[in-house]
Amino acid sequence: MSTARLAAALVAIVCWVGLAAQFAVTYGQQHDVIASLWIIARFFTILANLVLAATMSRVATGGRVSASVLGGVTLAILLVGIVYFFLLRGLHTLSGLALVADTLLHKVSPVAMALWWLLFAPRAKLRWSAPIWWSAFPVAYLVYALARGHFDHKYPYPFLDVGKLGWTQAALNVGGIALGFILAGFALMWFDRWRPLGSSPSTR
Repeated sequence: MSTARLAAALVAIVCWVGLAAQFAVTYGQQHDVIASLWIIARFFTILANLVLAATMSRVATGGRVSASVLGGVTLAILLVGIVYFFLLRGLHTLSGLALVADTLLHKVSPVAMALWWLLFAPRAKLRWSAPIWWSAFPVAYLVYALARGHFDHKYPYPFLDVGKLGWTQAALNVGGIALGFILAGFALMWFDRWRPLGSSPSTR
């Protein structure tokens, strides 16, 4: 197995273990598989790590994944880490398996994927339209999260809590995150043009 595939396997393992730990914690509270899955599917952290786990599992097993997809999942999981660090860190006191899940899903997986992309992702193959396409994932999630919250009055994150913030402030928060994601996408594009590491453009 190549170094890139081995490293991809490690990233995937981090995500799968983190997801399993979070499911175990939620199931321990709900004692129902469907209810537990429904609860954790509310969070962007879970969905982004799930997409990342599937993507890197494919890379690890020799499947072909485009440079655009690799860039998109990297950016999405970096969003998880950045939002956690600036907006969510310290909101809850965690211990045991919950702390393991929190650490793997919010801290380890973003850093691990960023390093993998830096070292192994194909260079200079991203198109300048990519950040617009990448934004579809978080924007779709935000619409989904707000729609769920509208019906059951439970919002996954404080900055999306329409009940407390009102629609205007929540919409401003959503717009700010979406704009930040697109700008970060263009920054990733710019960095990709000159980064010295990664596989050559002809290899993937």
